Amino acid sequence: MNTPADRPLSPRSVGDPEKLTTIRIGTRRSLLATTQAGTVAELIRTRLGHETELVEVTTEGDRTQADGTPLAAAGGTGVFVSALREALLRGQVDVAVHSLKDLPTYPAAGIALAAVPTREDPRDVVVARDGLTLGELPVGSRVGTGSPRRAAQLHALGLGLDVVGVRGNVDTRIGRVGSGEYDAVVLARAGLARIDRLDMATEVLDPLQMLPAPGQGALAIECRADDALRAELATLEDVHTRAAVDAERAVLATLEGGCSAPIGTLAEVVEGEDGDEIWVRAIALSRDGGLSVRRSASGAPDDAVGVGTRLAQEMLADGAAQLDTAPDHSLRSRSGGDPEDLESAAAVDPQEHVDGHVDKVHNA
Repeated sequence: MNTPADRPLSPRSVGDPEKLTTIRIGTRRSLLATTQAGTVAELIRTRLGHETELVEVTTEGDRTQADGTPLAAAGGTGVFVSALREALLRGQVDVAVHSLKDLPTYPAAGIALAAVPTREDPRDVVVARDGLTLGELPVGSRVGTGSPRRAAQLHALGLGLDVVGVRGNVDTRIGRVGSGEYDAVVLARAGLARIDRLDMATEVLDPLQMLPAPGQGALAIECRADDALRAELATLEDVHTRAAVDAERAVLATLEGGCSAPIGTLAEVVEGEDGDEIWVRAIALSRDGGLSVRRSASGAPDDAVGVGTRLAQEMLADGAAQLDTAPDHSLRSRSGGDPEDLESAAAVDPQEHVDGHVDKVHNA
């Protein structure tokens, strides 16, 4: 059952989770958001034994999206999150579910990130006319995206595409391809999969072509920091997903401190010679995609934040903060690292770039 977030705090909202008859889950109103919240509701019912109801909340991001305001002009990071967090703190909901990539990297007073469940495939996809891939689209084709990260990486591929802004829900964006307004749009694979639109994708983009947003494909389950329900929700955590998104968000948080460039990053926990390792890749680009700093690092999963932080610091040292101000070619001499990484990046990024690899980064 879905209900509006207009009810006052009730006694079941605090204290012992065993006394909660029904857990109220705050969600945005879109099909994708309610589907994601429904996934969490099913986890709570089947694994924690609580009944649930969805409470729909309209966020500032939803309002500006309806008005057609570009996301960056609407406030960027956090515009889809703050209203849900306010509903939590007012006691109108007990849990809030977000796309984790929408969460700001700084903490929110009184709010806890209680769990990050198993992640969907974090890659981006193309939905194009006539079943085409990016490489098959003619020069000058109109490709829609509302993401500066995707736009910069599309430009960096050097395919001569006309990259244009687009907002709206998944079906609205896909519909603009069907209507002929755009030749293609680029979307998150996870969103299509969750609402059963994956058959619309004409290409899944390799991370060598396009690194995803930090946290893309993962869900964030938040609750009040002092709520006893927090301990129960923590059992819904997937430890490998949490390590990966913690590393990605550490990259973002560190780069945000000195860099306004579009950022993509992907972390994966893989089996290494001495047990599990976390491998992190990241890129920062000029907005026109002409310059980039691309690096990777690996380390222990329990040091995910440290690995991501040190990787981002290396990127800043390599000029990530100067990508939109540097003169042409000024960064080329600062490339370095694994020649294989340089070759593979050059194969998909014919523009100028800085590329490096930090292997086995650990605390001294």
